[in-house]
Amino acid sequence: MSGPASPNDTLITDYRQLVEVMASGEKPREAWRIGTEHEKFGFRLDDLRPPTFDGERGIEAMLKGLTRFGWAPIEEHGRVIALAKDMASVTLEPAGQLELSGAPLASIHETCKEVGTHLREVRAVADELQLGFLGMGFQPKWRRDEMPWMPKGRYKIMRDYMPKVGSLGLDMMTRTCTVQVNLDYASEADMIKKFRVSLALQPIATALFADSPFTEGQPNGYLSYRSHIWTDTDAGRTGMLDFVFEDGFGYERYVDYLLDVPMYFSYRDGEYIDAAGKSFRKFMRGELDVLPGKLPTFTDWNDHMTTAFPEVRMKKFLEMRGADGGPWNRLCALPAFWVGLLYDDAALDAGWDLVKDFSIAERNQLRDDVPRLALRTPFRDGSLRELAVEALKIAHAGLRRRAWADECGADETSFIEPLMEIADAGLTPAEHKLALFSGPWNGSVDPVFREYAY
Repeated sequence: MSGPASPNDTLITDYRQLVEVMASGEKPREAWRIGTEHEKFGFRLDDLRPPTFDGERGIEAMLKGLTRFGWAPIEEHGRVIALAKDMASVTLEPAGQLELSGAPLASIHETCKEVGTHLREVRAVADELQLGFLGMGFQPKWRRDEMPWMPKGRYKIMRDYMPKVGSLGLDMMTRTCTVQVNLDYASEADMIKKFRVSLALQPIATALFADSPFTEGQPNGYLSYRSHIWTDTDAGRTGMLDFVFEDGFGYERYVDYLLDVPMYFSYRDGEYIDAAGKSFRKFMRGELDVLPGKLPTFTDWNDHMTTAFPEVRMKKFLEMRGADGGPWNRLCALPAFWVGLLYDDAALDAGWDLVKDFSIAERNQLRDDVPRLALRTPFRDGSLRELAVEALKIAHAGLRRRAWADECGADETSFIEPLMEIADAGLTPAEHKLALFSGPWNGSVDPVFREYAY
């Protein structure tokens, strides 16, 4: 989840301004970049509990400690709630999950270096505070009521609203972690093709990254419980967006969708105004009862775009949102998968050939079944595993043709190899952990904090 957008007080007076926001994201191929974000659970080394915000070993102390590496603190009501440096940021999810929102970078080599540097910085500070950090899709041990809450205004509004629209929204806020990648488009037509291919194939990413099989110390019956949680969070802002595949889809249709997504808030003069469930369309007419007579600004619109949570989200770029959090090599593998598919013309064409005849029912069935079955999800005469293998081959070839070499002359194909190993074996990270749980771990999830911490 994002913090407030960079302030822009320009008033929105016309629908076309909203469409132009989307169009302003268009970039020539040479300017396409890769932005990778990931979240991770903090825990205290002595009792494995998540750290609170306050205290000598709290999350605010963690953020303040990271400032030694050149990160600038961002405050809300005098408390450090985020950091910024060189077009990147470190932010907090509602229960203190620490998120790196990486800078837009030219290659996966650079992205992986950025992730590695961040994790080393986190480890240096965490060791002093006797904290650890874990990459998984769902908190494996602690109950929802045992999770702390961070003192951010937007989260209080969402905390009050979530139970009105779904039963798992508070779990989404406090007990999930993800990795996502943000990618560019050249034109409206390019955006449409990339949106359709990535949305149809998002269940493959969910399956390959499935790593959330435990709830409160026991197997929960899912391989990606994080993905399942989104099915009962808020139907008004989640899902597979069937309209993306309809004739006439483009910037305008996506803006129409966003205008129908209920609001959460408006950020004015350093305060969050509760507008949960209200209409942005009314806001544009100056009819929002909590801000009577006021028109939205571009800050309001940029914030509102971050409160839609479909499997693929458009802002001024496309965000791939289907993957559980995980270890360092999978944080590099997600951008490799999607860059290989979407940033090479031949791969994008092949990806479209793979999905263009999927029916609405098939796309949604994959989305519904993959949290429980992952690569074993039935699809036509086979399973999702066969589809994943084919998509990975296309992505690997795309990376090879992209031929972006590091200083040693190696291309980016090595970053996708962990996913190819998962698909070839047909076993997800979640299934590996379940085997450990029923074997060497003797029915306890506690070893996951030691064996899989960053």
